[in-house]
Amino acid sequence: MKRLTLALLSGAYLCLALIVALSVWRNGGGWGAGVAALIGGLGLAYAFHGLIERALDSAAIRSEIGSLREAQSLLVDQLERMDARLSEITSTVATEAVARNEALSSEVHELEDIVAQMGRKLEGQLSTEMAAARRSDRFGEKRSSQAHVLLDTVREALAENRVDLYLQPVVSLPQRRTVFYESFSRLRDETGRVMMPAEYLAVAEPEGLVAAIDNLLLFRCVQIVRRLAKQDRKVGIFCNVSLASLSDEVFFPQFLEFLQANKDLAGALIFEMGQAAFDQRGPVEARHMARLADIGFRFSLDKVYDLDLDFQDLARADVKFIKIGAQFLLDELIESDGQVILRSLPDLQAADFAALTRRYGLEIIAEKVESEREVVDVLELDIGYGQGHLFGEPRAIRDAVLAEADPPSDFIRASLRRRQRA
Repeated sequence: MKRLTLALLSGAYLCLALIVALSVWRNGGGWGAGVAALIGGLGLAYAFHGLIERALDSAAIRSEIGSLREAQSLLVDQLERMDARLSEITSTVATEAVARNEALSSEVHELEDIVAQMGRKLEGQLSTEMAAARRSDRFGEKRSSQAHVLLDTVREALAENRVDLYLQPVVSLPQRRTVFYESFSRLRDETGRVMMPAEYLAVAEPEGLVAAIDNLLLFRCVQIVRRLAKQDRKVGIFCNVSLASLSDEVFFPQFLEFLQANKDLAGALIFEMGQAAFDQRGPVEARHMARLADIGFRFSLDKVYDLDLDFQDLARADVKFIKIGAQFLLDELIESDGQVILRSLPDLQAADFAALTRRYGLEIIAEKVESEREVVDVLELDIGYGQGHLFGEPRAIRDAVLAEADPPSDFIRASLRRRQRA
């Protein structure tokens, strides 16, 4: 832009010099005077141009100097304010530091007092806990003594054949016709008080007495099945068997020998164990289950807590029944995309669950049925069997019947003696 302006001005200066030169030539000055006038005009024009440019430059410089002085003044003002603020901050920090030091000293003293108090309190608590520990030791000794008494009671109940048999019906649905019974064992002490499994199993299992209980329960179930057969009642009995019995190399041969002698009852006697026990079975237990299956006996799975079951594994182990809590089964139902599915099996419609188990030879029994509403809901899932207080509570077998089902007099005593020798 500056170059273009200079070119235009130069053109103007040249025109002005030509006009002056022509004027001199016309007035009789001759060519020499005209050329001199031309050169002189150009020189004067550029001289004036330089003066004007320098004046403008000087004005710009003065303006810049004024701006710089103004900026300097502003900077000095800012520095002065910053210095004042810095002094103020320094004074405030110093004051606050003194205050914080005083507060910190006060807090340190308070903490020292608290620590001292806590020390005294901990010493008191330690003394109290040591005294409680001494009492706990005495309580533990008392509990240990009680456990020994309970263990002796269990041994005496087995030796004296104070073992009761309870039966609860398992019905077909929707007919509600009794087709099976589940058996439960109960022990009685010398006073006749009934002991529940939760009470005596805790001491019986570590001592290896569960197998003896299973043996006696098995004997009773076999005798009851034979009694029902005489009455032409074709019903089966679920008889619990523990992993301890299946893994006990002392008792299982006796267990198996007795069943081989009664293998004609294989269709009416189903051995039952919980899902957790089934999942924990080892090679010995699996082999003994297979030996029972070889002579025709079947198995049932109860206490189911997960519906994502390995149906092939169950079928290979000759499991024929799966007992599932009615409320647990109904709680598994959820709706997804307008369809009712099982939470544990999201790829399967709930209505197809029973059909799936049947393809593996497994029948579902809805247990712990307590209401008619549960019956309706279970039937919608095509469940074929039900068990629970709604259909009948566990009832004790009459003493007269138990007398008929008593084992030989030395049956349990011999088992206990063999256990003690083992």
